[in-house]
Amino acid sequence: MRNLNVVTGAFGYTGRYITQRLLVEGEEVRTLTGHPGRINPFQDRVIVAPLDFERPAELTASLRGAATLYNTYWVRFGRGQVSHERAVENTRALVNAAREAGVRRIVHISIANPSPDSPLSYFRGKAAAERTVTESGLSYAIVRPTLLFGGDDILISNIAWLLRRFPVFAVPGSGEYRVQPVSVEDVAAIAVDAGRAEENVVLDAVGPEIYMFNDLVGLLARAVGSRARIIHVPASLAYLCTKPLGWLVGDVVLTREEIDGLMAGLLVSREAPRGRTRWSEWLRGNADHLGARYASELDRHYSS
Repeated sequence: MRNLNVVTGAFGYTGRYITQRLLVEGEEVRTLTGHPGRINPFQDRVIVAPLDFERPAELTASLRGAATLYNTYWVRFGRGQVSHERAVENTRALVNAAREAGVRRIVHISIANPSPDSPLSYFRGKAAAERTVTESGLSYAIVRPTLLFGGDDILISNIAWLLRRFPVFAVPGSGEYRVQPVSVEDVAAIAVDAGRAEENVVLDAVGPEIYMFNDLVGLLARAVGSRARIIHVPASLAYLCTKPLGWLVGDVVLTREEIDGLMAGLLVSREAPRGRTRWSEWLRGNADHLGARYASELDRHYSS
């Protein structure tokens, strides 16, 4: 007998890979999405319902009968009425609906190194969302990835895009801060495995390789055949440089908080790696098309 699994954001990034993994393993999937009118890439294999935090009764009804909720909902940056604080409130509404619907277990996708005391609202908000899950009374697994790669990832793909198209690439600060890339497919596998377990767990989902950011950019540049001059600039100047780029591509290229989190070494784990895919090997196999087009956050989450 197949279990019903609900995935928030199956048309997005991480949620899409979790959904694919569940379907390959013969599970039934329903998605809650803020864009129910979009073309369903999974066709009739995935049931679609709206993710509407203002309608708790409908949210509960959409979750009823589900064994596991895989929650990938979050916002990368504030826009309009949406903020990290609002995202925490929305997460609370979703968790309350899951409890009311009788969901057995929540697998919540978070971020490495969240902290309620962080000066960065992204990491502070992630910690608050985690607390909502852990205090829900439901069985839970919290999965904390670092820097995702694979498919249409945002950061690594867009670094490659910039390296392909511009004569100069600006690295914030010294570049001597560490990053630990993890494959989105590995994160999906870790999440699905965690969904089948019983115990309450908090798991870092990270890959087996750690790089200085300078080295990661250098490897990317060589892989895509870039001749861009790589320079180092103050973080504030690097952020200012993203503004005209954002106007050019109609997107938020990078936020100041993302630069600060990167430079603070928050995209590295102290735990043993659970991901198996080596970024260096993946890069060799995907360099020909990596960065061929710009990956837009606004198109992914805010277009109809």
